[in-house]
Order: sequence, then C-alpha cells, then structure tokens
Amino acid sequence: MNNIEDLNIKKEILPLFNYTLNMFTHQKVIDILETPLASTGQIIDRQKILKGFTTNNKILKDYSYSPLYLNEVYFFLNSEKIEDLSQQKLSYKIFVTKKEKARYASKFNQLIILFNRLQSNYFSRLEIKEFTNEYEPSIKRIIDFLSNFELQKYEYLIRNGGLKDKHIISLTKKINEIKSKDTIATFWEDLFLFEAYLSISLGIIKHDFSFPEFSDKGIKLIEFYHPLIENPVKNNFETISNVIVLNGPNMSGKSTFLKSIGLCVYLGHIGLAIPASYGEIPFCNNFSIAINRRDDILNGYSHFMTEVVNLKKVVKNADIGQSCFAVFDELFSGTNVEDAFDICKTTINGLSKYTNSFFFISTHIQELKNVSNHKISNYYIDCELTKGKPTFTYKLKKGWSEIKVGRILFDKEGLNELLK
Repeated sequence: MNNIEDLNIKKEILPLFNYTLNMFTHQKVIDILETPLASTGQIIDRQKILKGFTTNNKILKDYSYSPLYLNEVYFFLNSEKIEDLSQQKLSYKIFVTKKEKARYASKFNQLIILFNRLQSNYFSRLEIKEFTNEYEPSIKRIIDFLSNFELQKYEYLIRNGGLKDKHIISLTKKINEIKSKDTIATFWEDLFLFEAYLSISLGIIKHDFSFPEFSDKGIKLIEFYHPLIENPVKNNFETISNVIVLNGPNMSGKSTFLKSIGLCVYLGHIGLAIPASYGEIPFCNNFSIAINRRDDILNGYSHFMTEVVNLKKVVKNADIGQSCFAVFDELFSGTNVEDAFDICKTTINGLSKYTNSFFFISTHIQELKNVSNHKISNYYIDCELTKGKPTFTYKLKKGWSEIKVGRILFDKEGLNELLK
C-alpha cells in the first residue's frame, strides 16, 4: 500500500492536469493520478499515448462541447428505457402526446448535436497512427460507435425544421440495435478515458513538462522545480548513493525540495511528464512520502509514533525486496534531541543497506553530519548571510550547512530584548 497522501493529489496535483468537461472524466483523471503503474512497460506505453495527444494538439486543443448535453445524453442512453418505435409507428404518431414527442425530440437533438460535434470536429480528424498500437482500438471503437448514427444527415434536419416522427422512430430503432450489442458502456468508458488523457496532455503542454527516462543508475533531474511556486528556483540533482540526508536552516526550502523530488518521481511512475527539463529515474514499486507530518488524532498516535509506524512500513517493504522511494521530512522531530540523534543515526545507516531503494531524509540535527558512508550523501539548501541577515537562495548544494538562522531571526524580532 503506497503512502502518497502528503502529495496532496486532489488539492495540488489535480489542478495541473484538470481540463475536464464532466464529472466522469474528472474522476478518470483522479484515478490515473492516484495509481502508480506496475511496470516500466506500462509507463512507457502511457507516455507514448500522451505523446500521441500532444502530437494531435492542433486538432484537440479546443476540444469542447456542452457539459449539459453530455450529462443528458449519458443518462438518456444509460438509464432510460427507450422503446423501439419502429414496431408501433401508427400508435406513436396518433396516441403519443405532444409533450412526450417534444421530450423525445429534445433528447435526440442533444444526442445528435453532441455526437456530431465529437465526430466532425475531432475524431474524424485525428492522426490515429500517432497513438500506440495498443491504444488505437479504443479510439477506433469511439469512431465506430459514432458512425452508427447518420450524424450529418440528422444534424442538417435539426438545423432545418427539426426532427419529425419518422426520424424519432428510426433513431429509437437504431439505439435498440446498439443496445443489443452491449457497446454503450464500452463507448463511455473509451470516451472518458480519451478525455482524461487529453486533459492530462493539455496540462503537460501548458506547463512545458518533459517525459523522464527510466534507468537503473539512479535519479538524475535537470532544472527541476515545484510547479505550484511562482518563479521557482530550478535545481539540478543526481544521486550518488541511495540515502540522501538534506539539511539547512528553517525556511530555506527543504520541504519544497522534497516535494519537488517526490512529485517528479511519482509523476514519472504514473506515466506523466515531470516539472524538469530532463529526468532519469529508477523504477520503484512502493512509495512513501511523509512531508509536514502531524499528529494522527484519529488513530491516537503522537507525531513521533506516527513517524515510527510509517518508517516500519517502509523498512518492511524494503526488506522483502521491494524497490522503495521514501521521503521523511524532519525525521523524528517529535522526540527529544538525544533520542532523535541516536535513532536517526540507526535509521540512516540501516536504510543504506537497501541499495535498490532511495530514501530522502531532511533534518535539523547537526550531529548527523558525521554519520557517513559511501551509501549516504549530504546536501543542503543554501542560505547566505548579508550584514547578519539571512538571504534564502533555494539552491541545492552538496555538503552540510553551518548557518543557524533560528537565533538570528529570534534576535531580529527583538525577542532577546523583550524576554530579558
């Protein structure tokens, strides 16, 4: 079970890719964002699918329709019992009320206008060969479904006088023929997945994300950043070990760095492009991203115990051979300094033996700079002092920061004098 709630998928990631027009596609996008893929093969396939959408962007960039029509047509086809009126033509013409006829006409108007827009503006113009062989059948099923209706003919009739009784009767027969083939549910599934991929591809294009490569060598990110930050400072990073200890003063940007790394690696594992100009990442099959952890009130856990339980889950997954990607922000800050140092030291050294996993740990414990082996790397987010005042550069550097901003900010706010 992956621990990805601290990525804030619905609040922070979804808005980057959400250009959906209906609740069904909206949920599809969420499902994609919440489900890491099971292999590099599946990831590469999805990358190719999304690249197919970006190649067709000239056709699809203005993809739109009336969401009201979509909802009405969806429930009309899925929920209403539509009788085949071809067997009772005379009865329909003579005995059915004007109100009921008007309702039928309205529903079919919406269906024809919606489907004709989809067919003529978008699906008939697609460069299908730009998609993968595995995904092409899904698009072709959509096109085949739409071709069941004489859409241009009926669209013309609607625009020039409206549908007559004979047209309504003919359409009810057609829909019943389609229902007998059980293709309606498949059509909606294909359409909403198509729109979900389209929505994601629009986000990729808008934010100028790039697709990462997968490599066993480790993590390499060039000019990566967090896309929710306005005018972000971009950093380069490459692993030379599997445990990365991140230090630096408060407000220097440690949590943002961890979120950015976590976002790049996670987005890559759901087949999406990432906020970096270039990326290489290893395949992992377990994720645990713990950033800004708080007490778990519902389960009765303190901050410290929550960290312990989370770490145990990660270690057990790594111990059975899973390739883990884990982030621990200010590990064990919920206990006293002496205990925190001892168990952080044990944790850092212990995690370093799981060489097919990657662990990012931020800390304020200065003594940990002496905990070192070839499987552990130390980095810090730079902060410069200018005339005794901290200036945050948000640039990543290798090594350990010696700057203690806490006392400087304490004095700057006059607390030293106030509390004398």
